[in-house]
Amino acid sequence: MQGDDANLRSAHPQDMTKVAVLGTGKMGAAIARRLKAGGFDVSVWDRTRSKAEALQVGPVVDSPADAARHTDVLISMLTGPQALHDVYFGPRGVFAAGAATRIVDMSTVGPAAARELADAAELKGAKLVEAPVIGSIPAVNSGTLAILAGAALVEDFEAVRPVLQQLGEVHYVGDVESAATLKLLANSFLGIVSAGAAELMAAGTAQGVDPEQIFAVLSRVAPGLKVREAGFLRNSDQPTLFAVRDIFKDLDLALALYQRAPGRGSRVPLTAMSRELFAGVAARKPDEDISAIVTAYSNDLPRQEEVLAS
Repeated sequence: MQGDDANLRSAHPQDMTKVAVLGTGKMGAAIARRLKAGGFDVSVWDRTRSKAEALQVGPVVDSPADAARHTDVLISMLTGPQALHDVYFGPRGVFAAGAATRIVDMSTVGPAAARELADAAELKGAKLVEAPVIGSIPAVNSGTLAILAGAALVEDFEAVRPVLQQLGEVHYVGDVESAATLKLLANSFLGIVSAGAAELMAAGTAQGVDPEQIFAVLSRVAPGLKVREAGFLRNSDQPTLFAVRDIFKDLDLALALYQRAPGRGSRVPLTAMSRELFAGVAARKPDEDISAIVTAYSNDLPRQEEVLAS
């Protein structure tokens, strides 16, 4: 291991005021704004520089390596395992900087990618906290994200807790793989619940029940549906809180993980069926919110029994 805690720019949480955010998509941008409002000294990077510049929260750095050289805490919020690999292991990636820092990865990448990142961080003398989140942009803005934090050592987590607490409710869940696995379980459940709600909206409407009454009952059982009321009831344009392409990616990651369980893998037919339903929607509406799953039950599309049997 190259370096130790003495090489880290800041071993004291109260001194950790410089935060770099890598990835300024909708979630990354919201995180950067929230941290800036909380008094942190924020810099940002995105592969599309104009997106980072439009935030106007602080300096825009030229590369992930530059970010690592000039920060106390490095936060990444990226689209998946390949983007994570590029940002950390690429020629101008974080690990090319040769600088020890504290890394908080908030991406949804699965436990294998999280473990690869943790091992590389240790070799470079950095400290990794894997911290995927439950919640979307409104939760970031209100500081109410649920953050699933995993680290090799509790003290590594405690060192970045002040930063994470600005964003929401922080739960230490064990090692980095546990954090990444819990996130995939959460998103699998979100996919299953969303697909189930869309199916029952269509079934209940076919029985002549008022769709608003159906949604009121379903959202009472699953309160998280409420934030997508317009999408489920009116299939209307609304802010994309979680894109169809992203839940589709996460369901693929989840299925790959579950199938690697000891023996013959875990039995996850509901996750598999939800993945197939979202695959169809992703082909047509990849950038829309996941409430677009209601279109999988449109009368002008093949019946879902036919889709799943094909």
